[in-house]
Amino acid sequence: MTIWARITTCAFAIREFIAPTYRPERYYMRGPGPACARRQGMRSVEARASFH
Repeated sequence: MTIWARITTCAFAIREFIAPTYRPERYYMRGPGPACARRQGMRSVEARASFH
């Protein structure tokens, strides 16, 4: 392994430590968001009003 290859590898490791690359699994939404909850809340209010 040449000195430049070691420097490049070390620089990449430092960069990954400081600012990791994007990983979608970290940002994967695990459930419905607040907008969906608001819509569902409005539907349940409308459904209750129609039964009376």
